[in-house]
Amino acid sequence: MASMDPAREASGGPPPATARDLLDASSDAAAIVSAEGAVIGWTRGAETLLGRPASVVVGRPAERLLAMDRDPARVAGVVERCRAGMGWNGLIPLRHGDGRSLDVDLRVSAAFRIGGDECFLISAREQKPQWTVGQSVLDGFLTRSPVGMAVMDLELRYVWLNDTLERFGGVPREQRLGRRLSELLPGLQAAAIEGLMRKVLESGVPVTDYEYLGWSWADPRRRHAYSTSFFPLVDAANVVTGVCYLVQDVTERWTARRLLTLVNEAGTCVGTTLDVMSTAQELADFAVPRFADFVVVDLLEPVLSTEGHGAWLTDAGPASVQATLRRAGMSSVREGCPEAVVRIGESAGFLPPTHDLNLLIEGEPILMPVLDPSAPEWVDEEPERAERIREFGLHSLISVPMRARNTALGITTFLRSLNPMSFQPDDVLLARELVARAALCVDNARRYTREHTAAVTLQRSLLPHALTGGTALEVASAYLPADPTGGVGGDWFDVIPLSGARVGLVVGDVVGHGITAAATMGRLRTAVQTLADMELPPDELLAHLDDLVLRLSAEKADDEAVRHNTSAFLGATCLYAVYDPVAGRCTMARAGHPPPVVVTPEGQVSFPEPPAGPPLGLGGMAFEATEIELGENSLIGLYTDGLVEGADGDMERGMSRLAGLLSDPHADPASLCSAAVRRLVPAPQPDDIALLLARTHILGEDHVASWDVPVDPSAVADVRARATRQVEEWGLGDLAMTTELVVSELVTNAIRYAEPPIRLRLLRDARLTCEVADASGTAPRLRHARSTDEGGRGLFLVAQLTDRWGARHTPDGKIIWAEQEIPGPAQ
Repeated sequence: MASMDPAREASGGPPPATARDLLDASSDAAAIVSAEGAVIGWTRGAETLLGRPASVVVGRPAERLLAMDRDPARVAGVVERCRAGMGWNGLIPLRHGDGRSLDVDLRVSAAFRIGGDECFLISAREQKPQWTVGQSVLDGFLTRSPVGMAVMDLELRYVWLNDTLERFGGVPREQRLGRRLSELLPGLQAAAIEGLMRKVLESGVPVTDYEYLGWSWADPRRRHAYSTSFFPLVDAANVVTGVCYLVQDVTERWTARRLLTLVNEAGTCVGTTLDVMSTAQELADFAVPRFADFVVVDLLEPVLSTEGHGAWLTDAGPASVQATLRRAGMSSVREGCPEAVVRIGESAGFLPPTHDLNLLIEGEPILMPVLDPSAPEWVDEEPERAERIREFGLHSLISVPMRARNTALGITTFLRSLNPMSFQPDDVLLARELVARAALCVDNARRYTREHTAAVTLQRSLLPHALTGGTALEVASAYLPADPTGGVGGDWFDVIPLSGARVGLVVGDVVGHGITAAATMGRLRTAVQTLADMELPPDELLAHLDDLVLRLSAEKADDEAVRHNTSAFLGATCLYAVYDPVAGRCTMARAGHPPPVVVTPEGQVSFPEPPAGPPLGLGGMAFEATEIELGENSLIGLYTDGLVEGADGDMERGMSRLAGLLSDPHADPASLCSAAVRRLVPAPQPDDIALLLARTHILGEDHVASWDVPVDPSAVADVRARATRQVEEWGLGDLAMTTELVVSELVTNAIRYAEPPIRLRLLRDARLTCEVADASGTAPRLRHARSTDEGGRGLFLVAQLTDRWGARHTPDGKIIWAEQEIPGPAQ
């Protein structure tokens, strides 16, 4: 290419930039053309665009690059525009080096001079062909789309549909075109879809994501879920001309959502009680008709027993199961179908043929999509069940072993009859989840039932089996354990014979439930009996009992394992009363317990309020006793709070109801006791209930004899003689000699070692009691005299000759007493 400025080149300065050097900086194809039409500059972009190198083009006429003959007038017009500074651009065909024609977008800039020559700068870009969607391309795209599509006219007749929708519906395209959906697939679902399309036509508002269940032509035995959207079609004038709808198969999403929904719903419907049989029935009731038409739940016999543990799975492998299956739950959509098979509680053992009980341990769920009762395994092994299968039209089966916490519990079988759909692998997943959830509930119920039974057995063994109030009281009691959901509590009661014809009455309630509460109750009842035998007054007895509960709480807190699992606090409430039939008075004290109820012989009811005192186990506070008068045929009742709390928790209302039920002065305690419990607690409740009723009797003057004793050893003979005569008058001559000896020893000791006044009293009720009271607070101690001792054998002889003896303190001193059993009629 010639230099643009020869003079500058001759001057010896740096060589001037050539036209190509100036143009190669551009990414476009560019050239410099002289006013005569010769190419004087050619860029690499131009070489690439036209496939012609600069060596071939530069210096030659530009018209040779044109694909058609040059129009002289047109070229002249372009030149004039460029000279005027306006430039020119347009689409011009150029010829490629290989002979083909190219359409390029050509731009000519204004004229300029290189040296003395007038030149023009030309740039060009290839005009890419615009891609247009033809009808065939559009049809091909829509036809092969994974989304089902259809176009309906204003009459809701098919105008066009793609292959995907044809496959979804299962009706050939030729049968659809020109017809409505309701004509092809009659039913409520088709009518609902057409209703939505009419709504879109009328309102012009699209409807999206309408889901429904249908059948697939490719898989007619399995229902599919579809999501459909409807859109109005409008023309250029914005007039609705039809409706388009799109369909997607969302079966997997629907199945997952259905699985999650059913499993969550099962969590609220299955396992509402802690009863094994009820839980099994809840599973059967939940699955029908949501999932199956007929469901049976069979559990191993040990699972239904309070001592059973199911079949234990070991790391070494499952052992053979030998237990019997029993029907625990059953439900059906068919009227009378459950009565035609094994009934609840009967031996069942429904297992698909070729399987035994080891399926419960080592087997996976069994799926029989098509149940064929004529198959050899059914005819040979289960002919009776095969006949029932045919009779009720059972056509599909899933059997799922019930296992929880490494224990085999039973098996659940799902069957379909009225539902024409067969079970599929997706249904096995749902069945497994339902059974797994129910198995945990069954295992929880089984474990709780076993523990509850053990706790009830323990508590009943610790409660008194027979109560006696002697001649002083007619007693009756009632005890109701809490319902299984509440757990066994720690309520207890007792009647304790005391000296002097007195009787101790006690009722208590240990905080908490379960075996621990029952065991604590037994310890407290034993402690009360021991303290009562020590002849402690009620307030002192409760103080010692409070100390015991504090020690038990400390032991519980020291147990590291217990401290991490349960509260260390151990508390209880208690009411202890002592009735004296001679004085007709009752002394009582309570520790946080409800007050007793008292009914007079005239039927008047009251609730005497001894000082409440703190519950046992708090410590640091004293207990106070109070004394009330109980006449002949009065009724006193001791109870726990569960009897009067009721469902509303209003104890005052419950106490008022109890007063009304006990107001009959002529009814015997046993009938009153049973009636009160039955009326106040008609249904099981979450707390134990204990009620102890006692009707009082006064020990009359003909059963009591007493004498003041002078502080003179010579008075012993006279007192001894009087006691002997009184015993003989009572017709107890067989006890006269022993009584004489007892009176002699006790009175002599009182005269020698005690303080006056001294008094002797004989009591006759169920026993013959001899009492010597004095003003000294020092109690005697039994000693075994040595052979060289001259004395010290008096109390030893008394203890040997009588059935019981002891001492009790009184506000004025003490009483030494000894009892003899009154012999019955001669055999």
